[in-house]
Amino acid sequence: MVLPGWLWLAAFFVTPVIVMVSLSLQTGDFIDGFRQTFHFHTYAAVVETYHVQLVRSLLYGAAATTGCALVGYPVAYWIAFRAGRHKSVFLFLLLLPFFVSFVIRTQSWNVVLADNGVLLGPLKHLGLLPADFHVLATPYAVIGGLTYNFLPFMVLPVYVALERVDAKVIEASTDLYASRAQTFWRVVLPLSLPGVFAGVLLTFVPASADYVNAGILGGPSTTMIGNIIQTEYFTNLDYPAAAALSFVLMGTLLLAVFAYARALGTDDVLEVAAR
Repeated sequence: MVLPGWLWLAAFFVTPVIVMVSLSLQTGDFIDGFRQTFHFHTYAAVVETYHVQLVRSLLYGAAATTGCALVGYPVAYWIAFRAGRHKSVFLFLLLLPFFVSFVIRTQSWNVVLADNGVLLGPLKHLGLLPADFHVLATPYAVIGGLTYNFLPFMVLPVYVALERVDAKVIEASTDLYASRAQTFWRVVLPLSLPGVFAGVLLTFVPASADYVNAGILGGPSTTMIGNIIQTEYFTNLDYPAAAALSFVLMGTLLLAVFAYARALGTDDVLEVAAR
């Protein structure tokens, strides 16, 4: 029964990881070719050179995940408990912008947030903002873009978890004279934790590894580790350095995910999800 799962894991995770590790330990260049020399110093070199971008990527990913949770949970809650028979319509409207290409959606924010664009231009013309005010090429623009692009990855799992909350449990809490706030904090929120747990994982991992938002909305001071990997691979043709950076990023994200799962209490979350 589990054989298809193991085959899928071997084909799309284990094999690429082995290839990436092997490539990261090679030396040479694009002209003369690369050969296996087990050059572990590449890892120390890329961490020493690009540790700032690595830490920055984790911070941006964490900030975007927090933003998605703060915006996405109320949206999912409203759709689950207040949208009535129009739930499907609101879910479709939530996902509608994401039928457009990821790059085009991000580029559209570049047009909106331009120094003299449709948003900042009129405000500067009216004297409401200083002439040198700008949003692009700042951490706020990159984090805002990440939050916008990965918002559905938070809303959908939280919505599914809230949909599974039995209305009888909420009714029982009300019958026991719990206020709406007490019902939310002691009943609804704990029962929705599996959705929050899944949403954080689905948002934090791709947001930390993203390079499109920093490339379009950011500047030299907001470069993320994904941009460095892209440059090393496609511009510098330094495949071992790009592979080593990718493996370091994957290992760092796995450690962060394990720490988050341990802090939240994975057993408790799985126990709630099984109810």
